[in-house]
Amino acid sequence: MQELHLTQEWDKVFPKSDKVDHKKVTFTNHFGITLAADQYTPKNYEGKLPALAVAGPFGAVKEQSSGLYAQTMAERGYLTIAFDPSFTGESGGDVRDVFSLDINTEDYQAAVDYLSNLDNVDPEEIGIIGICGWGGISLNAAAIDPQIKATAAVTMYDMPRVGSWGYFDQGTTEERYASKKQIAEQRTKEYGKKDVAKAGGCYDYPAPDDQPDFVKQYSAYYKTKRGYHKRSVNSNEGWVLQSQPAWMNTKILVHPEDLENAVLIVHGEKAHSRYMGEDTFKKLKGDNKELVIVPGATHTDLYDGGDHDYIPFDKIDSFFKKNL
Repeated sequence: MQELHLTQEWDKVFPKSDKVDHKKVTFTNHFGITLAADQYTPKNYEGKLPALAVAGPFGAVKEQSSGLYAQTMAERGYLTIAFDPSFTGESGGDVRDVFSLDINTEDYQAAVDYLSNLDNVDPEEIGIIGICGWGGISLNAAAIDPQIKATAAVTMYDMPRVGSWGYFDQGTTEERYASKKQIAEQRTKEYGKKDVAKAGGCYDYPAPDDQPDFVKQYSAYYKTKRGYHKRSVNSNEGWVLQSQPAWMNTKILVHPEDLENAVLIVHGEKAHSRYMGEDTFKKLKGDNKELVIVPGATHTDLYDGGDHDYIPFDKIDSFFKKNL
Protein backbone atom coordinates (compact mmCIF):
# COMPACT_ATOMS: atom_id res chain seq x y z
CA MET A 1 0.00 0.00 0.00
CA GLN A 2 1.32 3.40 -0.98
CA GLU A 3 2.06 5.67 1.96
CA LEU A 4 -0.09 8.77 1.80
CA HIS A 5 0.53 12.00 3.68
CA LEU A 6 -2.93 12.94 4.91
CA THR A 7 -3.95 16.30 6.30
CA GLN A 8 -5.19 15.83 9.85
CA GLU A 9 -6.67 19.31 10.30
CA TRP A 10 -10.33 19.93 9.50
CA ASP A 11 -10.09 21.62 6.11
CA LYS A 12 -13.60 20.96 4.78
CA VAL A 13 -15.89 23.56 3.24
CA PHE A 14 -18.62 22.55 5.72
CA PRO A 15 -18.62 22.67 9.54
CA LYS A 16 -17.68 19.66 11.64
CA SER A 17 -20.57 17.83 13.32
CA ASP A 18 -20.51 17.00 17.02
CA LYS A 19 -22.84 14.06 16.40
CA VAL A 20 -20.27 11.83 14.68
CA ASP A 21 -16.69 10.65 15.08
CA HIS A 22 -14.33 11.39 12.22
CA LYS A 23 -11.00 9.94 11.12
CA LYS A 24 -8.87 9.59 8.02
CA VAL A 25 -8.57 6.10 6.52
CA THR A 26 -6.99 4.49 3.45
CA PHE A 27 -7.77 1.47 1.27
CA THR A 28 -6.39 0.06 -1.98
CA ASN A 29 -8.14 -0.77 -5.24
CA HIS A 30 -7.21 -3.72 -7.45
CA PHE A 31 -5.05 -1.49 -9.63
CA GLY A 32 -2.80 -1.03 -6.59
CA ILE A 33 -3.78 2.61 -6.05
CA THR A 34 -4.20 3.69 -2.43
CA LEU A 35 -7.24 5.85 -1.82
CA ALA A 36 -7.73 8.39 0.96
CA ALA A 37 -11.07 8.79 2.70
CA ASP A 38 -12.79 10.52 5.57
CA GLN A 39 -14.69 8.05 7.72
CA TYR A 40 -17.70 9.22 9.73
CA THR A 41 -19.24 7.07 12.47
CA PRO A 42 -22.33 7.95 14.54
CA LYS A 43 -21.62 8.41 18.22
CA ASN A 44 -23.12 6.01 20.78
CA TYR A 45 -24.20 3.39 18.26
CA GLU A 46 -24.95 -0.24 19.07
CA GLY A 47 -24.35 -3.35 16.99
CA LYS A 48 -23.33 -3.42 13.35
CA LEU A 49 -24.08 -0.43 11.16
CA PRO A 50 -25.30 -0.01 7.59
CA ALA A 51 -22.60 1.70 5.53
CA LEU A 52 -22.31 4.09 2.59
CA ALA A 53 -19.44 5.07 0.30
CA VAL A 54 -19.75 8.56 -1.20
CA ALA A 55 -17.91 10.26 -4.08
CA GLY A 56 -18.32 13.28 -6.31
CA PRO A 57 -18.88 15.67 -7.90
CA PHE A 58 -16.60 14.96 -10.85
CA GLY A 59 -13.52 17.08 -10.25
CA ALA A 60 -14.26 17.65 -6.57
CA VAL A 61 -12.61 16.25 -3.44
CA LYS A 62 -13.91 14.70 -0.23
CA GLU A 63 -13.63 18.01 1.57
CA GLN A 64 -16.47 19.35 -0.57
CA SER A 65 -19.88 17.89 -1.41
CA SER A 66 -19.21 14.20 -0.83
CA GLY A 67 -17.96 14.90 2.68
CA LEU A 68 -21.09 16.87 3.50
CA TYR A 69 -23.26 13.98 2.32
CA ALA A 70 -21.17 11.44 4.23
CA GLN A 71 -21.21 13.40 7.49
CA THR A 72 -24.95 14.08 7.25
CA MET A 73 -25.78 10.43 6.59
CA ALA A 74 -23.55 9.41 9.51
CA GLU A 75 -25.64 11.70 11.70
CA ARG A 76 -28.60 9.57 10.59
CA GLY A 77 -27.06 6.29 11.69
CA TYR A 78 -24.77 5.06 8.89
CA LEU A 79 -21.04 4.46 8.94
CA THR A 80 -19.86 6.42 5.91
CA ILE A 81 -16.75 7.20 3.94
CA ALA A 82 -16.19 10.03 1.49
CA PHE A 83 -13.20 9.18 -0.67
CA ASP A 84 -10.94 10.96 -3.12
CA PRO A 85 -10.94 9.14 -6.48
CA SER A 86 -7.72 7.74 -7.89
CA PHE A 87 -5.23 10.39 -9.06
CA THR A 88 -7.01 13.23 -7.24
CA GLY A 89 -7.04 14.93 -3.84
CA GLU A 90 -5.11 13.01 -1.20
CA SER A 91 -5.43 9.66 -2.98
CA GLY A 92 -2.57 7.94 -4.73
CA GLY A 93 -1.66 7.49 -8.36
CA ASP A 94 1.61 8.88 -9.73
CA VAL A 95 -0.09 10.82 -12.50
CA ARG A 96 -2.31 13.59 -11.17
CA ASP A 97 -5.69 14.93 -12.26
CA VAL A 98 -6.55 12.20 -14.75
CA PHE A 99 -9.57 9.90 -14.87
CA SER A 100 -10.67 6.52 -16.16
CA LEU A 101 -14.17 5.04 -16.16
CA ASP A 102 -12.69 1.60 -15.47
CA ILE A 103 -10.44 2.70 -12.61
CA ASN A 104 -13.01 5.06 -11.10
CA THR A 105 -15.69 2.35 -11.17
CA GLU A 106 -13.21 0.11 -9.37
CA ASP A 107 -12.69 2.86 -6.78
CA TYR A 108 -16.29 2.34 -5.67
CA GLN A 109 -15.89 -1.42 -5.57
CA ALA A 110 -12.74 -1.10 -3.48
CA ALA A 111 -14.60 1.21 -1.10
CA VAL A 112 -17.29 -1.45 -0.71
CA ASP A 113 -14.61 -4.08 -0.05
CA TYR A 114 -13.13 -1.85 2.64
CA LEU A 115 -16.49 -1.27 4.32
CA SER A 116 -17.41 -4.96 4.12
CA ASN A 117 -14.37 -5.88 6.17
CA LEU A 118 -14.99 -3.47 9.06
CA ASP A 119 -16.05 -5.18 12.28
CA ASN A 120 -18.78 -2.61 12.98
CA VAL A 121 -20.40 -2.80 9.52
CA ASP A 122 -23.03 -5.25 8.33
CA PRO A 123 -21.65 -6.42 4.94
CA GLU A 124 -25.20 -7.11 3.76
CA GLU A 125 -26.17 -3.46 4.25
CA ILE A 126 -23.80 -1.42 2.07
CA GLY A 127 -24.82 1.23 -0.43
CA ILE A 128 -23.18 4.03 -2.37
CA ILE A 129 -23.92 7.66 -3.22
CA GLY A 130 -22.60 9.37 -6.33
CA ILE A 131 -22.87 13.09 -6.99
CA CYS A 132 -22.71 14.74 -10.44
CA GLY A 133 -20.37 12.75 -12.71
CA TRP A 134 -19.92 10.25 -9.93
CA GLY A 135 -23.66 9.65 -10.03
CA GLY A 136 -23.21 7.98 -13.40
CA ILE A 137 -20.10 6.16 -12.22
CA SER A 138 -21.97 4.93 -9.13
CA LEU A 139 -24.61 3.31 -11.34
CA ASN A 140 -21.87 1.74 -13.42
CA ALA A 141 -20.38 0.24 -10.25
CA ALA A 142 -23.75 -0.99 -9.01
CA ALA A 143 -24.42 -2.74 -12.33
CA ILE A 144 -21.09 -4.56 -11.97
CA ASP A 145 -21.14 -5.34 -8.24
CA PRO A 146 -24.28 -6.94 -6.71
CA GLN A 147 -22.76 -6.41 -3.25
CA ILE A 148 -23.89 -2.79 -3.63
CA LYS A 149 -27.39 -3.17 -2.26
CA ALA A 150 -28.65 0.34 -3.03
CA THR A 151 -27.38 3.35 -5.00
CA ALA A 152 -28.34 7.02 -4.88
CA ALA A 153 -27.24 9.05 -7.92
CA VAL A 154 -27.68 12.74 -7.15
CA THR A 155 -27.70 15.52 -9.78
CA MET A 156 -26.02 12.95 -12.02
CA TYR A 157 -24.03 13.40 -15.21
CA ASP A 158 -23.55 10.78 -17.88
CA MET A 159 -19.92 11.75 -18.49
CA PRO A 160 -19.40 9.63 -21.65
CA ARG A 161 -22.51 11.19 -23.18
CA VAL A 162 -21.26 14.72 -22.54
CA GLY A 163 -17.77 13.73 -23.69
CA SER A 164 -19.09 12.35 -26.94
CA TRP A 165 -21.85 14.81 -27.81
CA GLY A 166 -21.40 17.89 -25.63
CA TYR A 167 -24.06 19.50 -23.48
CA PHE A 168 -27.64 18.84 -24.56
CA ASP A 169 -26.30 16.51 -27.28
CA GLN A 170 -25.49 19.52 -29.49
CA GLY A 171 -22.06 18.33 -30.60
CA THR A 172 -21.30 16.72 -33.95
CA THR A 173 -19.21 13.82 -35.18
CA GLU A 174 -16.94 16.31 -36.95
CA GLU A 175 -16.38 18.32 -33.76
CA ARG A 176 -15.60 15.17 -31.78
CA TYR A 177 -13.06 14.03 -34.37
CA ALA A 178 -11.43 17.46 -34.44
CA SER A 179 -11.09 17.38 -30.66
CA LYS A 180 -9.50 13.93 -30.77
CA LYS A 181 -7.08 15.08 -33.44
CA GLN A 182 -6.08 18.18 -31.48
CA ILE A 183 -5.47 16.26 -28.28
CA ALA A 184 -3.56 13.49 -30.08
CA GLU A 185 -1.19 16.13 -31.46
CA GLN A 186 -0.90 17.62 -27.96
CA ARG A 187 0.07 14.22 -26.57
CA THR A 188 2.88 13.93 -29.10
CA LYS A 189 4.22 17.36 -28.14
CA GLU A 190 4.08 16.47 -24.44
CA TYR A 191 5.70 13.04 -24.76
CA GLY A 192 8.32 12.55 -22.08
CA LYS A 193 7.61 15.89 -20.44
CA LYS A 194 6.65 16.31 -16.81
CA ASP A 195 4.43 19.32 -17.34
CA VAL A 196 1.30 18.65 -19.38
CA ALA A 197 -1.56 20.92 -20.40
CA LYS A 198 -4.69 21.14 -18.30
CA ALA A 199 -8.19 21.53 -19.68
CA GLY A 200 -8.90 24.40 -17.30
CA GLY A 201 -11.05 24.48 -14.18
CA CYS A 202 -14.03 26.72 -13.57
CA TYR A 203 -14.07 30.41 -14.39
CA ASP A 204 -13.13 32.76 -11.59
CA TYR A 205 -16.18 34.18 -9.88
CA PRO A 206 -18.18 35.83 -11.27
CA ALA A 207 -18.10 34.00 -14.58
CA PRO A 208 -18.35 36.13 -17.74
CA ASP A 209 -21.82 37.41 -18.57
CA ASP A 210 -21.86 35.60 -21.91
CA GLN A 211 -21.61 32.17 -20.26
CA PRO A 212 -24.64 29.90 -19.69
CA ASP A 213 -26.27 29.93 -16.26
CA PHE A 214 -24.93 26.50 -15.34
CA VAL A 215 -21.35 27.65 -15.99
CA LYS A 216 -21.98 30.62 -13.70
CA GLN A 217 -23.34 28.23 -11.08
CA TYR A 218 -20.17 26.13 -11.20
CA SER A 219 -18.10 29.28 -10.73
CA ALA A 220 -20.25 30.33 -7.76
CA TYR A 221 -19.57 26.99 -6.08
CA TYR A 222 -15.99 26.02 -6.94
CA LYS A 223 -14.43 29.49 -6.97
CA THR A 224 -15.89 31.03 -3.82
CA LYS A 225 -15.70 30.33 -0.10
CA ARG A 226 -18.84 28.26 -0.54
CA GLY A 227 -16.96 25.40 -2.22
CA TYR A 228 -13.38 26.30 -3.11
CA HIS A 229 -10.73 23.79 -2.05
CA LYS A 230 -7.04 23.85 -2.85
CA ARG A 231 -6.99 20.16 -3.84
CA SER A 232 -10.10 20.24 -6.02
CA VAL A 233 -9.51 19.75 -9.74
CA ASN A 234 -12.41 22.02 -10.66
CA SER A 235 -11.42 24.74 -8.20
CA ASN A 236 -7.99 25.01 -9.82
CA GLU A 237 -6.47 24.14 -13.22
CA GLY A 238 -8.83 21.33 -14.23
CA TRP A 239 -8.22 17.87 -15.65
CA VAL A 240 -5.20 16.91 -17.73
CA LEU A 241 -6.12 17.65 -21.33
CA GLN A 242 -4.87 14.26 -22.52
CA SER A 243 -7.62 12.58 -20.47
CA GLN A 244 -10.50 14.15 -22.34
CA PRO A 245 -10.92 11.67 -25.23
CA ALA A 246 -11.35 8.83 -22.70
CA TRP A 247 -15.03 9.70 -22.37
CA MET A 248 -15.58 9.76 -26.12
CA ASN A 249 -15.32 6.01 -26.65
CA THR A 250 -16.89 4.64 -23.44
CA LYS A 251 -20.38 4.16 -22.05
CA ILE A 252 -21.92 3.75 -18.63
CA LEU A 253 -24.56 1.10 -17.97
CA VAL A 254 -23.83 -1.08 -20.97
CA HIS A 255 -26.04 -3.71 -19.29
CA PRO A 256 -28.64 -1.81 -17.25
CA GLU A 257 -30.60 -5.04 -16.90
CA ASP A 258 -27.84 -6.28 -14.59
CA LEU A 259 -28.57 -3.52 -12.07
CA GLU A 260 -31.10 -5.49 -10.05
CA ASN A 261 -30.63 -3.71 -6.73
CA ALA A 262 -32.38 -0.51 -5.69
CA VAL A 263 -31.62 2.88 -7.31
CA LEU A 264 -32.66 6.41 -6.42
CA ILE A 265 -31.97 9.17 -8.96
CA VAL A 266 -32.33 12.71 -7.61
CA HIS A 267 -32.31 15.82 -9.79
CA GLY A 268 -33.11 19.47 -9.47
CA GLU A 269 -36.10 20.80 -11.38
CA LYS A 270 -33.95 23.55 -12.89
CA ALA A 271 -30.76 21.51 -13.30
CA HIS A 272 -29.19 21.68 -16.77
CA SER A 273 -28.21 18.02 -16.23
CA ARG A 274 -31.75 16.85 -15.52
CA TYR A 275 -32.14 15.23 -18.96
CA MET A 276 -29.23 12.90 -18.21
CA GLY A 277 -30.82 11.59 -15.04
CA GLU A 278 -34.25 11.20 -16.59
CA ASP A 279 -32.91 9.39 -19.66
CA THR A 280 -30.78 7.11 -17.49
CA PHE A 281 -33.78 6.31 -15.30
CA LYS A 282 -35.69 5.12 -18.37
CA LYS A 283 -33.02 2.46 -18.94
CA LEU A 284 -33.39 0.93 -15.49
CA LYS A 285 -35.39 -2.25 -14.93
CA GLY A 286 -37.48 -3.43 -12.01
CA ASP A 287 -39.88 -1.88 -9.52
CA ASN A 288 -37.18 -0.83 -7.01
CA LYS A 289 -36.05 2.24 -8.95
CA GLU A 290 -37.12 5.80 -8.05
CA LEU A 291 -36.74 9.23 -9.68
CA VAL A 292 -37.11 12.33 -7.50
CA ILE A 293 -37.19 15.86 -8.94
CA VAL A 294 -36.47 18.58 -6.36
CA PRO A 295 -38.63 21.67 -7.03
CA GLY A 296 -36.69 24.84 -7.78
CA ALA A 297 -33.22 23.28 -7.45
CA THR A 298 -30.36 23.75 -9.91
CA HIS A 299 -27.52 21.30 -10.50
CA THR A 300 -25.16 22.80 -7.93
CA ASP A 301 -27.93 23.37 -5.37
CA LEU A 302 -27.68 19.63 -4.73
CA TYR A 303 -23.95 19.93 -4.02
CA ASP A 304 -24.47 21.69 -0.70
CA GLY A 305 -28.14 22.60 -0.47
CA GLY A 306 -27.78 26.01 -2.08
CA ASP A 307 -29.66 28.73 -0.25
CA HIS A 308 -32.80 26.67 0.45
CA ASP A 309 -31.48 23.36 1.87
CA TYR A 310 -32.45 21.68 -1.39
CA ILE A 311 -30.77 18.31 -0.69
CA PRO A 312 -33.60 15.86 0.18
CA PHE A 313 -31.74 14.05 2.94
CA ASP A 314 -34.98 12.71 4.43
CA LYS A 315 -35.82 11.00 1.14
CA ILE A 316 -32.28 9.69 0.68
CA ASP A 317 -32.32 8.34 4.25
CA SER A 318 -35.67 6.63 3.83
CA PHE A 319 -34.52 5.09 0.54
CA PHE A 320 -31.48 3.50 2.16
CA LYS A 321 -33.40 2.41 5.27
CA LYS A 322 -35.87 0.64 3.02
CA ASN A 323 -33.34 -1.02 0.75
CA LEU A 324 -30.31 -1.85 2.90
